Amino acid sequence: MAITDIKAFAHLTEADIESLGRELDAIRRDVEESRGIRDARYIRRTIRAQRMLEVAGRATLMASKYRPAWLAGTALLTVAKIIENMELGHNVSHGQWDWMNDPEIHSTTWEWDMTGPSAQWKRAHNYSHHTYTNIVGMDEDLGFGILRMTRDEEWRPINLAQPINNLILAALFEWGIALHDWTIDKETRGVPRWQLNSEPNKLFFRKIARQVGKDFVFYPALSGPAWKSTLKANATANLIRNLWAYAVIFCGHFPDGSEKFTVSQFENETRAEWYLRQMLGSANFKAGPAMAFMSGNLSFQIEHHLFPDLPSNRYAEISVRVQELCDKYDLPYTTGSLGKQYLLAFRTIHKLALPDRFLKRTSDDAPETSSERRFAGLSARRVDPETGKRRGLRSAINDAKGKFKDRRNRV
Repeated sequence: MAITDIKAFAHLTEADIESLGRELDAIRRDVEESRGIRDARYIRRTIRAQRMLEVAGRATLMASKYRPAWLAGTALLTVAKIIENMELGHNVSHGQWDWMNDPEIHSTTWEWDMTGPSAQWKRAHNYSHHTYTNIVGMDEDLGFGILRMTRDEEWRPINLAQPINNLILAALFEWGIALHDWTIDKETRGVPRWQLNSEPNKLFFRKIARQVGKDFVFYPALSGPAWKSTLKANATANLIRNLWAYAVIFCGHFPDGSEKFTVSQFENETRAEWYLRQMLGSANFKAGPAMAFMSGNLSFQIEHHLFPDLPSNRYAEISVRVQELCDKYDLPYTTGSLGKQYLLAFRTIHKLALPDRFLKRTSDDAPETSSERRFAGLSARRVDPETGKRRGLRSAINDAKGKFKDRRNRV
């Protein structure tokens, strides 16, 4: 089963975890106290650049019946949509820029260029996912309701369709997120399914009408005779944006090392243990400045889960301090190339489409799901007698891997 005792799994004492929590609180305070002109200039420049790209793309597509104009306009619009979705819509809606008290860049007023309403996404994501991160049965983002991403979830025949469902979700990611958030909003408010005129329904369908009307009616109509090619360009830009957003999200949540947790772990969780759960339940991918920017700095998913409301442009510097803490407490810092992280998530999707009887590992020692039982029979030494260094989860994982290899070789 998933982790029931995060202290035992992380090989940390209660005092260790509280100390880790205080050090992470100190990082938060340092960033909050240092926010200022540099950060404000960054977000305003980003908004200006995104809008210029979109205007340039829309203008170029007026001549989209000519292939060079279609390619250029589609590329510009695609980049604009990715930046708006990842670095602006996602991060502004997290409240990362609320400290500026600028109504234009505030989580209560920003409406992103996606099918689903920002308000419904915030209810489902900001609260549900970031509070109950990777808690089986509580985090609705754990597979988005259509993918089995841990062996702690019972296998059902519908899971055989996961490879196909995954492709559909990737291509229609904005629609998948919109439907997911809409459903959670109705459940949270206790709205009956048959109540068609409910507030969640009105909000949802009004946003769909505006979004579809903008991309597939209004702007194509402005192109006059080139309306068909403009419509195709808008659809292409949305598709590429969906695929990119999907890849970034899956690389941050579902590679090996992104641990899952039980409800019992959450019931008496301290603030410091919440921090630790975010560190163990998230994953990064390696990215240069350009890729980090285009991912909304979610290449630093660990840092984002620790501090979801701190400015995204500060995640790179925060990551240096988080990695130092991981070294200090011998905790894993899960990261890898974008390709590697996605292939690990891709493997899990296809592997867990099968019934458990076809799987070799258990939910205690599988690469994508493990628990404190994984370390049964291993030494519980907290200090290496030869080096005097702390022995924590990172060392324990290496020991468990060695134990598994030895057992497999004997077989």
